[in-house]
Amino acid sequence: MTPPALWLRTLCLALSLTTASLAAHAQKSAAWSDTLRQQIERIDKATPGQLGVYIKRLDNGETLNFQADRPWYLGSTTKLPIALAVLQQAEAGKLSLEQKVTLQETDKVDGSGNVVWQKNGTTYTVEALLKRMLMESDNTAANLLIRTLGEDTLNQRAREYMGTKGFNRLTTFTAVRRDVYGELHPKARELTNIQLVQVAAQPNGPKRVDALVRTLSVPKSELRAKTMDEAYTRYYARQFNSAPLSAYGNMLEQMVTGKLVTPQHLQRLLVDLKFETYDAYRLEAGLPRTARFIHKTGTQLNRACHMGVINPQDGARAAIVVATCAEELDEHGEAGRAFEQIGRAITQTLLAGAGGK
Repeated sequence: MTPPALWLRTLCLALSLTTASLAAHAQKSAAWSDTLRQQIERIDKATPGQLGVYIKRLDNGETLNFQADRPWYLGSTTKLPIALAVLQQAEAGKLSLEQKVTLQETDKVDGSGNVVWQKNGTTYTVEALLKRMLMESDNTAANLLIRTLGEDTLNQRAREYMGTKGFNRLTTFTAVRRDVYGELHPKARELTNIQLVQVAAQPNGPKRVDALVRTLSVPKSELRAKTMDEAYTRYYARQFNSAPLSAYGNMLEQMVTGKLVTPQHLQRLLVDLKFETYDAYRLEAGLPRTARFIHKTGTQLNRACHMGVINPQDGARAAIVVATCAEELDEHGEAGRAFEQIGRAITQTLLAGAGGK
């Protein structure tokens, strides 16, 4: 055999092996995504309402998209883009994490955390507010940070992370309350912050409607929506504080791969997003205890989300981005069970052999 013929035969063999390897990789890739999609479809069918799921493997770029390209209401998961915007402004020298922010009456809003119950004039560092907002999901702390940033700056940054398709606007948590109650009666948009907190002391149903009617001193016959469910449905249709899960997942990917903040600030975020803890909650309840998981949840009436990154350490080389939301179901029990089942499905298809249960 002449040397050129031998070289040609070797080249053909190499190409054949490469093609076979690529085909095997494609088949393996299709296997995990097809299997996971089938499991998610079963979970979706067995769950009231609808689920949206976005998953991306950062080691090879493979993704699974299940109803993830339309807008989903994000709830408190908007606190992560708030945190990113704050840290980026600090890196640009436009604010300092050590600077003091003074609590005002107009910052106060109901929800998780206890900043709302502190005296007007109480001061916090930006760094302390970040921790309270992410670890305790404190709504008033989030309002303070949005005021410090400015809503326009926050939204400019958020559009850089998540794009403009399907993204409307992030608002303060006070604006959420006023907009929702405003669907019941337009005068509700004039309520003071403390009045909003007092109304929210009643359960989110008929008793809250009655509390709003009493606070506004209007007859029930003037209500434009008759129930809290109807008011929230109308509010969600306006698509404030909403974005596609694929866009939110892209933000998570940029964050853990070091494209949004410095390594020092990324490490701060990982800690505040519970890298060092295991809560057995929602998605995490379905993941192996050996898997690291940074995450943020969001809950509102008939809406729930759980966003995070599995194994974000080591430069995110083996990281898996997960963004999930649910709508038209009980935001606690039913949503929690659905997210846990999704976590188990991820464990079985992507984390088998990594201590999966």
